[in-house]
Amino acid sequence: MTLSEDSVLDPVEVSKRVFASDRRPVILFDGVCNLCNGAVNTAIDWDPSGKLRYSALQSNVGRALLQANGREADDISSIVLVTEDGAYVKSDAILRITEELTPLGLLPLRPAAALGRFVVPKLLRDLIYDGVADNRYRIMGMRQECRFDADGELEDRFINDAIATK
Repeated sequence: MTLSEDSVLDPVEVSKRVFASDRRPVILFDGVCNLCNGAVNTAIDWDPSGKLRYSALQSNVGRALLQANGREADDISSIVLVTEDGAYVKSDAILRITEELTPLGLLPLRPAAALGRFVVPKLLRDLIYDGVADNRYRIMGMRQECRFDADGELEDRFINDAIATK
């Protein structure tokens, strides 16, 4: 649920708040997409040390971070990895996220992801990404609402949307 524009802070201010006391990158994901939520679950499982944080693209924080990084607030066309220094989208976001993950606690994906960024041309990577993204609802369906961490188990991984309000 998004609040009225009057009660939401300036996007640059929200970005400053998001990174003020926690410098971990933030993954912005489509909160109603089953494929995207499955990917978030996998990322959480493969990130036992909690290097990454999460926020739905549709949340006030997500919308503000999009705007603070030069994108439209309602652009849910791509996963976005936001750092203090900027944002990565599409295949660049996927590969940079993958660099931070360690499935099974043993297999670091950083070398394979880094190699993928340099070996496979961005145009080709993004073409494949767009093919999946454009069909994500058909592939896995949609939820009626964004993911919610009801038991608070992952509280330090999901950004509280209140950070974006006055």
